[in-house]
Amino acid sequence: MNEGYQLRKAAYHLWTFTVSKLISLTGNSIYTFGISLYVLNLTGSAANFALNMICGTVPRALLSPFAGYIVDRYSKKMIVIVSQLLAALSVSGLLLFSLYQGLSLWGIYLTTAALSVFTTFNGLAFTSSILNLVDEGRVQRATALNQAVVSLSSVGGPVIAGMLYGAVSMNVFLLIHAISYTVAVLLESTMDFRLFSKGKGEEKHSEGMWKGVVSGLRYLKNHASAWLVVWTALVVNFFTPAILVGFPFILIRQLKMTPEQYGIIEGTFSVGMLLGSLYFTVRKEFQYPLLVARRGLISYSAIISLCTAPLFVSMDGFALMAYYLLLAILYGIAITTINTPVLVMLQKSVDEAYRGRIFGVVETMAQALIPFSMMIYGLLMDYVGSVWTIIPSSLCLLAVTLFMLGPAKMRKIYPGLSGERDFDLRENNKVL
Repeated sequence: MNEGYQLRKAAYHLWTFTVSKLISLTGNSIYTFGISLYVLNLTGSAANFALNMICGTVPRALLSPFAGYIVDRYSKKMIVIVSQLLAALSVSGLLLFSLYQGLSLWGIYLTTAALSVFTTFNGLAFTSSILNLVDEGRVQRATALNQAVVSLSSVGGPVIAGMLYGAVSMNVFLLIHAISYTVAVLLESTMDFRLFSKGKGEEKHSEGMWKGVVSGLRYLKNHASAWLVVWTALVVNFFTPAILVGFPFILIRQLKMTPEQYGIIEGTFSVGMLLGSLYFTVRKEFQYPLLVARRGLISYSAIISLCTAPLFVSMDGFALMAYYLLLAILYGIAITTINTPVLVMLQKSVDEAYRGRIFGVVETMAQALIPFSMMIYGLLMDYVGSVWTIIPSSLCLLAVTLFMLGPAKMRKIYPGLSGERDFDLRENNKVL
């Protein structure tokens, strides 16, 4: 195949991928916002709202390793298109049911669970295909653009939904969601998912699903950097609810901010992620991605502690708002600094035949402890208090980061590094 054609096609993939994700994720964000308010207004129950969230997260956490095996075994393009079509059909089915019978809670729960399943397959197939869709020089840009789209849709979706809610019926939200999936399918059908594939055909496996998943885990265990990423993700995400639960607890209950003020600060998280993602789209690829992620985690642990500062230092209303807006932007940038280099590293270092399973395990590990951890942090906030919960959590996260991504572990993965001071200076010189 002509190299010039490949590069032109790679550029086309980069922007088609970005546009299709923006359309589908914005539609999903609009639907999620609308359906969440609908459930709350219909039932007035936080438990019903939480159940809908569980329906959207549990299938993803449980299915990701098995979905990864299927992605590795079958045509990724077919999985992307079929999963997107099934998602569109699920929403369309709920829309038709609503037109004839009216919306029901069980219909919403089933649709949310179905969407979680289909988007799991779609997301893993796309993530494990990036190195097949674009050349190696564009991998970091593609990964950063993907995160930028996630951030943009998480900001824009609720804004659009907020303008629509109350002015239109829930059926309009369902219709927007179905149309967004359909448009995304049309765009994705024009992409060549084997443009830069190193194999001659889709990888074939003689083992069954369970053995295939086990062989993926065995490959992961023998892949030092991926294995380290998985365990770091598991441990670090245990502490993530410290800020997910702690932020609203401090801002609303202790500092008496209004829901509108909290909503603005919450939205600013995504602005920080967008800024971080845009930075990664234009800068050169990092030589030592795990070292960059390490710095992001150190910054993240500091941000967790800093969110308690206004409890010790008195601030007026303007200064308080400005402080948390800045902190939210830094939080978003730190998250991007952790995620982007790691995802690029996995794209390039994991064999094509195992990418789906490895990303599936990473997905599971990243989500597995969060529901359990959120419940623990909720109880700690109520009975121990925010300060004695958040600051120790921040220190524990810092200790875990320095241990799991310390100089000794880094030297095993990057043998050319002689010590912590040495690799910090090397990476800084590369940035300059």
